Amino acid sequence: MPKVALHTLGCKLNFSETSTIGSQFLNHGFRIVDFKDAADVYILNTCSVTENAERECRQLIRRALRQNPDAFVAVTGCYAQLRPEEISKIHGVDAVLGNVEKFNFFFWIEDLQKKSMAYIYVSPLQELNEFGAANSIDADNRTRAFFKIQDGCDYKCSFCTIPMARGKSRSMNPDELIFNFEKLISRGYKEIILTGVNVGDYGKVYSTNLYSILLKMIQIHGDFRIRISSIEPNLLSDEIINLTASSEKMCKHFHIPLQSGSADILKLMKRRYNISDYARLIYKLKNKIPDIGIGVDVIAGFPGETEENFIHTYNFLRNLPVSYLHVFTYSERPGTKAITMPGQVDIAERRKRNNMLRILSDKKKYAFYTEMIGKELEVLFEEPDGNSMVKGFSSNYVRVSHTFSTDMINNFSNIAVSGIEGNICSGELKGIKKSIELIAS
Repeated sequence: MPKVALHTLGCKLNFSETSTIGSQFLNHGFRIVDFKDAADVYILNTCSVTENAERECRQLIRRALRQNPDAFVAVTGCYAQLRPEEISKIHGVDAVLGNVEKFNFFFWIEDLQKKSMAYIYVSPLQELNEFGAANSIDADNRTRAFFKIQDGCDYKCSFCTIPMARGKSRSMNPDELIFNFEKLISRGYKEIILTGVNVGDYGKVYSTNLYSILLKMIQIHGDFRIRISSIEPNLLSDEIINLTASSEKMCKHFHIPLQSGSADILKLMKRRYNISDYARLIYKLKNKIPDIGIGVDVIAGFPGETEENFIHTYNFLRNLPVSYLHVFTYSERPGTKAITMPGQVDIAERRKRNNMLRILSDKKKYAFYTEMIGKELEVLFEEPDGNSMVKGFSSNYVRVSHTFSTDMINNFSNIAVSGIEGNICSGELKGIKKSIELIAS
């Protein structure tokens, strides 16, 4: 049986799409193996958000060829969509597939033998208008599934290549969405993470919106919860907030991009909100759902970011009741407006600011976890890590560890949090909410 190894770079959306690519290979008689193992075919689903992601792609290609110099190597995803010619010149690459073509791999690639020159199959940007359905699942259990409901973006942020790599915003048909969602629930998945480039923009073509589809999803019978992977602050409506507060099926957690706490830098970034709007949203969430977990994206070293601008961002985040930060060092992206802006920040200074924000993130997470001590959290545990312990996440995205019990796996467990070790909470098991799983044949 031939073997294929797949690797994902970037966001949760990419993970869902990689799993769909893997299904194509399973249907063609392949066995999926770990990327570090020898395989006949290696598939890289790439990201273009930062230069580091592209550098890592090139490193992974070399690593794959060390495992098997005769392996067929295909590169797809956003990096492939944006700069296919560049990738095709990397030694060892046999095929480059765009963001449309990756959903029909075997239509484009029939011969999986090494090539003297790489094939390139990449549709132009204006043809990125179809929705490619995808969902990814945990490899070893039926705990969590990443469910793609939206793709593309109509925003024009000055630092971002995603609209160029993914095309315009588009969504899964609502009826198809509910059908696929019910299918995931019937297979036993307990947490469904809704993914997309701009999830909050769901449904425009179908005269619906994210709130309306969430209402339908939570009415489906089953023991599950829904987590939104990320949502823009201007799209997190009061209706979604109120629904999250009132429904046990909605995770008490939002990841809300900020990017900068400086009003001047936000304008340069061409974001669709201001600092006051963002702060009001965060305090509204904390007032409505006191134990809510809130994650924040922030970019360090954007062009024009002075020391004063950075300190504004740092203090703004320090004073906000958020739980953790995802910190990105600004990276010049070809084709974006930001790359031509004056006031480019020195690389060393960017890294310094990134480090300061990461330390702040650690402090914010520890403070948030400390607030959980003495409270009872409903945790969805995953497979044990081999050390008689099992780990999982609560609804509000607190990482929790406990001594392994088979009854915990893929069931919601109530844990009374009593302490923190490292960046993980621990506590006493108070009960396990078992349910009958309906496994689809």
